[in-house]
Amino acid sequence: MAKLVECVPNFSEGRRPEVIAAITGEVTKVAGVTLLNVNSDASHNRTVVTFVGEPQAAKLAAFNACAKAAELIDMEQHQGEHPRIGATDVIPFIPVSGITMEECVELANELGREIAEKLGIPVYLYEAAAKTPARVKLPDVRKGEYEGLKTAISTPERTPDFGPARMHPTAGATVVGARQFLIAYNINLSTSDVAIAKKIANSIREVKGGYKYCRAMGVMIEERNMAQVTINMVDYTGTPLHRVFETVKSEAARYGVSIIGSEIVGMVPLQALVDTADFYLRLEGFDRKQVLEENLR
Repeated sequence: MAKLVECVPNFSEGRRPEVIAAITGEVTKVAGVTLLNVNSDASHNRTVVTFVGEPQAAKLAAFNACAKAAELIDMEQHQGEHPRIGATDVIPFIPVSGITMEECVELANELGREIAEKLGIPVYLYEAAAKTPARVKLPDVRKGEYEGLKTAISTPERTPDFGPARMHPTAGATVVGARQFLIAYNINLSTSDVAIAKKIANSIREVKGGYKYCRAMGVMIEERNMAQVTINMVDYTGTPLHRVFETVKSEAARYGVSIIGSEIVGMVPLQALVDTADFYLRLEGFDRKQVLEENLR
């Protein structure tokens, strides 16, 4: 079986199409890599790129995209709703087929070292690639965001895993790691009161006693004058999407608020949607093999 890895770098730019095109162009130039999805959000001022390929080709594409982002994005000018510490905020590798998590960890180490040495950008390792328990979770690594890390990076507990203990003057810092599949999922509320979204987010966040594998926060989507609960599900098999959705709906009702809609950012495993359909349709004895497209491969 050929080795295939997925890479989902997040860039701190969601408003300038020409910059996004230049960054994704670096991915499509690499032989053996297939660009699957580009999802940009102007309010978050962030773009999530998804591609797959042979491990070394994927690593090259990630490095080239990171280099282009460092050239075109100035973090001193960046503003957006989403937490971030650099022009290329995070680069995770996810095993797809023929490759282990341990190999993805080694890939993350190789890329992190290369970014630090060739681009002068400090790099932190997270999730399965983390060197210490304090850096396993991405929110912990990003604590203080770009502005706070400019000072904190010189302290012993925030020293990067690769590169100088100082921020790149325009590209900031980058987080590289290896993890299982993550679903980025947003739920939009019928209110402009972001405090309500934050309260709801706290009710489902794992660190606040909510659902295991659920990371969430409340943000304001200015162009729609709408509060949003933005969620990262780091293991949809442990906590399914429909369970989180139902809890957000119930919590929102307590404040006289309803759900306008929800959105998935980037790619999503078919099984996550099948599980959701199974729940809402109350299917009996349903099997994934009943999905038409599954039989056309």
